[in-house]
Amino acid sequence: MWCRIVCFLNGSSARVQGAFLGSFLAATFLFVHAPAKAQSKPAAHNWPVITREQRPWAYWWWMGSAVDKTNLTRELTRYRDAGYGGVHIIPIYGAKGWETNYISYLSPRWMEMLDHTVREAKRLDLGVDMTTGTGWCFGGGPYVGEQEGNANVVVKTFDVAAGEKLAEKFDPKKTQALVAFPDSRSPLSTINHQPSTPLDLTSQILPDGSVSWTAPESGAKVYAISQKLNAQKVKRPALGGEGPMLNLIYSNAMPVFLRSHTEAFAKYRGAKPRAQYHDSYEYKSDWSPDFFAQFERRRGYKLQTELPAFFASDGMRRGNESDSRNTERLLTSSATERTARVLADYRQTVSDIMVEDSLPQWVKWSHDRGFITRNEAHGSPGNLLDLYALADVPETEMFRLDRNKLISKFASSAAHVAGRKFVGCETGTWLKEHFTETLADMKYLLDDLFVSGVNHVFYHGTCYSPDEAPWPGWVFYASYEMNPRNAVWRDARALNDYVARCQSILQSGKSDNDILLYWPINDFWQKASAVPLLPHMTVHARGWFESQSIGHTAEQLWQRGYAFDYVSDRQLAAAKNSGGEVKVPGGNYRVIVVPQCDVISLPTLEKLVALAKLGATVIFSGELPKDVPGLGDLENRRAKFAALISQMTVGQVGKGRILVGDVESALAQAGVAREKMVDHEGLFYIRRSFDGGRNYFIANRSERAIERWLPLATAARSVVLMDAMTGRTGNGALRNTAAGVEVFVQLQPGESIIVRTSNRAATGANWSYEQPARSSELLVGNWRVDFILGGPQLPASFTSHELGSWAALGGDAAKAFSGTARYTLKFDAPSKPGKTVSLDLGQVAQSARVKLNGKSFGTLLIPPYRVTVDNLKPTGNELEVEVTSTSANRIRDLDQRGVKWQTFHDINFVNQDYKPFNAANWPLANAGLLGPVTLREVTALNGEEGK
Repeated sequence: MWCRIVCFLNGSSARVQGAFLGSFLAATFLFVHAPAKAQSKPAAHNWPVITREQRPWAYWWWMGSAVDKTNLTRELTRYRDAGYGGVHIIPIYGAKGWETNYISYLSPRWMEMLDHTVREAKRLDLGVDMTTGTGWCFGGGPYVGEQEGNANVVVKTFDVAAGEKLAEKFDPKKTQALVAFPDSRSPLSTINHQPSTPLDLTSQILPDGSVSWTAPESGAKVYAISQKLNAQKVKRPALGGEGPMLNLIYSNAMPVFLRSHTEAFAKYRGAKPRAQYHDSYEYKSDWSPDFFAQFERRRGYKLQTELPAFFASDGMRRGNESDSRNTERLLTSSATERTARVLADYRQTVSDIMVEDSLPQWVKWSHDRGFITRNEAHGSPGNLLDLYALADVPETEMFRLDRNKLISKFASSAAHVAGRKFVGCETGTWLKEHFTETLADMKYLLDDLFVSGVNHVFYHGTCYSPDEAPWPGWVFYASYEMNPRNAVWRDARALNDYVARCQSILQSGKSDNDILLYWPINDFWQKASAVPLLPHMTVHARGWFESQSIGHTAEQLWQRGYAFDYVSDRQLAAAKNSGGEVKVPGGNYRVIVVPQCDVISLPTLEKLVALAKLGATVIFSGELPKDVPGLGDLENRRAKFAALISQMTVGQVGKGRILVGDVESALAQAGVAREKMVDHEGLFYIRRSFDGGRNYFIANRSERAIERWLPLATAARSVVLMDAMTGRTGNGALRNTAAGVEVFVQLQPGESIIVRTSNRAATGANWSYEQPARSSELLVGNWRVDFILGGPQLPASFTSHELGSWAALGGDAAKAFSGTARYTLKFDAPSKPGKTVSLDLGQVAQSARVKLNGKSFGTLLIPPYRVTVDNLKPTGNELEVEVTSTSANRIRDLDQRGVKWQTFHDINFVNQDYKPFNAANWPLANAGLLGPVTLREVTALNGEEGK
């Protein structure tokens, strides 16, 4: 055995040698291996059976809904063949010149196309989802009117002198409140003083609009409150889906909006989609017809009595809707504290309406008709965790460069806490400029999503396009263009199989996080600037998270390798104690961490203390909160809060503990271990548990190779390594050290691995660790290049002794070509070829299928483009590399020749900066095998050699 280990180390780096030998002498070194004659893989080595939910799905835009059954079946078949699991129908604006083919949304003909789609998809083992509406967010349509549409509050103020009457007239049907505040010199109350008693004049508006009222001796300031329909319409609607955006702050609007869908599905006898979908919150409402009543019912006092405080913001433009400038202005003085508290109550009310009334109506409507729901809550001014958790599939988004994994965790946390199986994601929206995005770009994004908890990705996406439409067909302006006309499509199956294997693991078992990280949203609502009235929490502008204590604490936990989920006040209220742990519908957590916050709701603080008394550990970062949020019943709540704080004991409380101070020190005191593998820069993980073990998904998102022992915060007798890109599995090298279990892992930049731990001894084949020799052999000779797939036409074949971009070597026709070319080289092996050899293709633009001597060695999507081959012959070898490019040079050629292909209504087709798209001035993009291509002998150590 000793000889074999030395052989393994020969040629390794000094770092690996030292780590390996030192650990061998210092700790127990375990290599678990299978009997030599094992005929089948044990269960621990098997991937789960792949279902349609585990394969990637895609947004599928129906332009003008100008679809036909022949092309629908063609498109679905291509998606199935490429490894898709399903599609998500979104009707949008149409293509020019195809108007006679348009089908109105929800019309009998449209429902007929829906039935055909769902039936054909089922035949092909595909799923179908649909947006409840057209474009986004939801739709408008024939029933959404002034009452139900996006609304903004309109405030007008009038200074009325003593003994004077209001000269203005008011529409009694539209004026929601008319309130006079005596003493016009100082209408704004402080937190402890209300200087004047407001007079509600609303009922005194006469039919002709005049008001029967005379100002008192002190004079008065009169506030007139109404609302105005926002000019915002449904974005990118299809025929039949036009209209104002829905007002989710008005609960009576939802059934009105759903009426057209209710009628359409009441008559529908066809096959139904799996899910209904609500896109990211892009509404601009801040008011509703019944908001005053909603506020009073939920907060216990009339907002009408606090209008001076509520509208105290300098940005509130009198006589118009609220100013939407993103001004940062904290409210600190006694007068502005009252404003802050009223605003906090207002924002809480807005959230409650959406969480308790509006969205649940849509969820119930969907469930009653056999649909599940998918919801993108981000962008909302409400509590994102509660809104995500309403849906069967909480769904997040990463848009272009907006890729904060901790933001994506809001959707996955909602799913984990609520016990949802799936976490969706709008995936690949404008990763880079159109037609330049590679499969490698998508792979890196996918790994970011997986470690943030996503396990059900939806490419953004593919556009339905009839075969009759010339290349590039119908395309959508904010898409990755993951469609059969994009050149990268040829190798998309390799990426899709990777996604399916990853998601088969990430959907199995259950989430395995230790910490519930409380989101003190009331603290944010009360401190946030008064302009705008509603701070929307988007994935784009992230100050609501990154500049707040929740963001700072989450970043600290993430960087230090702690496994956590966010939790809301509402979710904590439903939590229970279970053997010293915190039990929520999705499972048990070991501790609750409360980030630094000045205010916290009284029921939440009471719940935290109650959980601690029953056995839970609650950690307050920094110091205890100081106050309660909001204005309603303030003195009574403050008294209860102060009493509770005074009775709280830091340390042992009943059966549990309350700890205050440094979070990491408190976690250590609570016995919560971190995953120390993240100490290696760029290494990220997520883990899930199953009966008898854990699955770790580990991604190397750094620019350096990882070749080392990684510590695991778990006990294990064996580990299985699983490569989702190739599908290969094998028992990994495992060792016990004084600090715990460690597994030996080799990961190139951009690669990922699944580590499956088990409390059982392993059986089956061992993982082959590869150590390429330091020296390499350059493959030289005459490369034959044959163009095999793509357009606008296949250039003539050519031969070259040098490797390089076909755009530079292949003549004029090759400059415009995008697609696939086969590079073939016949060569003799270097002297003394090894049993296994690493073939390194060097630089590839952009993906490659490798075949040596007639044997396929898979598809390579990311650098380094290396593959281990085992059939090298001394002489007469034939290497074939089929390289697929992006579509950049082909679209460049179209624009240079002035071909009119951007023929779409609405926004038509724009670049990633929302400017008119034109590729005519792009430089030629590299395409093909650029090399150099080298061979390097590989030394392997498998389980039997390490025995």
